[in-house]
Amino acid sequence: MAYPIVRNRRLRNSAALRSLVRETNLEVNDFIAPIFVTEGEGIKEEITSMPGVYHWSLDTMEQELAEIVDLGIQAVLLFGVPDHKDPLGTSAYDDNGIVQRATRKIKSLYPEIVVIADTCLCQFTDHGHCGVVHTTECGAEIGNDDSLELLTKTAVSQAKAGADIIAPSNMMDGFVTAIRQGLDEAGFENTPIMSYSVKYSSAYYGPFREAAHSSPQFGDRKTYQMDPANAREALREAQSDVEEGADFLMVKPGLAYLDVVRMLRDRYSLPIVVYNVSAEYSMVKAAALQGWINEKEIVLETLTGMKRAGGDLIITYHAKDAARWLQGR
Repeated sequence: MAYPIVRNRRLRNSAALRSLVRETNLEVNDFIAPIFVTEGEGIKEEITSMPGVYHWSLDTMEQELAEIVDLGIQAVLLFGVPDHKDPLGTSAYDDNGIVQRATRKIKSLYPEIVVIADTCLCQFTDHGHCGVVHTTECGAEIGNDDSLELLTKTAVSQAKAGADIIAPSNMMDGFVTAIRQGLDEAGFENTPIMSYSVKYSSAYYGPFREAAHSSPQFGDRKTYQMDPANAREALREAQSDVEEGADFLMVKPGLAYLDVVRMLRDRYSLPIVVYNVSAEYSMVKAAALQGWINEKEIVLETLTGMKRAGGDLIITYHAKDAARWLQGR
């Protein structure tokens, strides 16, 4: 049947009717809020390229946590900014490292918060790469299997500190297998792995690298992060992680890769996580500061789109603002 019998506008006649037939609902418990914790005391330092996002020291972090809890956000993604870096990123797997101490503090203050620990080496190495660097006749390369050993040590140390979920973001081949085995052997067989399964070598990470102090000191990450032009490769990466025991699959970045989110949603039953990354956030903030856009409407539309594409959870720097808007605050 067609017009005039079919009139699709009938279901748009009022706000109540539109709400009744709404297919995708964005909720506060969809959000994961990133937190950047740094060494030092009395630190609350705004990240220049990410207005409204801060570096926190352990003694000031409670301000951020209290706000997150008050807004009903149930999970945080924890990034550590250490004061010591070396070629092997030893502070990443130091049981007294910044992420480990921050995790213990968060769980002591708010045990109900789900602490997700980013598991990588790039913030902790002096070269800024996500693995061990080897020098060869052809130049520097990132070793895969020896990097897995250090990443596994990091994951186990984070779990010992109380992390509820381990989120490896390094994109080394076999990282889920290695970390799953290491966690199981250490008695953390019930600790889930939120795998950065599909992580592109993206220009959208620029502001994050300022926030995490993790820019590579040479070369780039194209040998281990994915080519933005590839989608079928994303399915291979995700399939590997499913077979290796991942509990969540992530697509990063989100906005330019919603087709990939949908591909994973259609193929896999695991929870799908979308990372609404730093440049996606910063572009909205910059345009809003100029008065060019309605920030609230743009943010909620974008996050709804990520959910509509198939995301179950969204990591977003907009988490607090979006929670306030959804609650009418």
